[in-house]
Amino acid sequence: MRRDRSRRTTGALARQDWLTGYAMVAPAVLGSICFVLIPLAAVVFYSLHDWNVLSNTFNWTGLSNYEAMLNDQGLKDSLLASLWFSIGLVGLNITLALLLAVLLNQKLPGTTTFRTFFFSPVVVTLVAWTIVWSFLLQADGGINGFLATLGIEGPNWLRNDVTAMLSVIIVQVFKNVGLNMILFLAALQGVPEELSEAARIDGAGAFRRFRSITLPMISPTVLLVSILTIVGSLEVFAQIAVLTGGGPGNSTTVLVYYFYQQAFIYNDFGYGSAVAVLLFIIVLILTLVQWQTRKRWVHHEN
Repeated sequence: MRRDRSRRTTGALARQDWLTGYAMVAPAVLGSICFVLIPLAAVVFYSLHDWNVLSNTFNWTGLSNYEAMLNDQGLKDSLLASLWFSIGLVGLNITLALLLAVLLNQKLPGTTTFRTFFFSPVVVTLVAWTIVWSFLLQADGGINGFLATLGIEGPNWLRNDVTAMLSVIIVQVFKNVGLNMILFLAALQGVPEELSEAARIDGAGAFRRFRSITLPMISPTVLLVSILTIVGSLEVFAQIAVLTGGGPGNSTTVLVYYFYQQAFIYNDFGYGSAVAVLLFIIVLILTLVQWQTRKRWVHHEN
């Protein structure tokens, strides 16, 4: 009798734990289904149709939108612009964030003010931040005014192919570098000091200690920051819309902005959905490649 009662009690507790566990994960699962999976399936469905709101057409076209992408020079230009933007943003952002984190980890005087200065743009509204920079980057804006005091004639930053892309990259770097800096700083503060001290006693220099001890120890954070930064670089929109509008020409028309043009300016939602699917595939492939190669350079992976 006691064994049967004990088994019933154990079974009741197990069911209660089971229901509690599912209740805890239910909001996240439902949110993913409603706001990720269903919209993704809808975009794929729309990409197989010719949907033009102005002409009120919604016809099945199969893979014709994807076939049209093969000969779309505008799409090729946007892919190239996205490539240059991602390379510039990822390289500058991660390098600067890691450098700032290393400096802050030295516990020098004024580090709190220094940290606040670089992190404050993270909490500023993206559109407000971009609008301020749009005034600074004008031909008669604050940056060229400062250069004029040094006897330098600054360019029209947002009206030249090279300087426009460079401007958008730098604005985005300054906006988010503080977040990556804090992530790197937290990782650096978790590195045991005795390892670096032992290497120093053995004669290893500062750069050798950083390369052989510090960098491998913070490699999981480097992986996280790399994934977040790369994905973020492929999803930039507000900066392009406010600063350059995709110009001059198509030099800053990245893939997300090209999707916006096709869907919401030209009202071709079918082709725009196909571009969105392409963007999703690119982000997915890059994330999977980074994740699958983590064992080669993440220290804590077996």
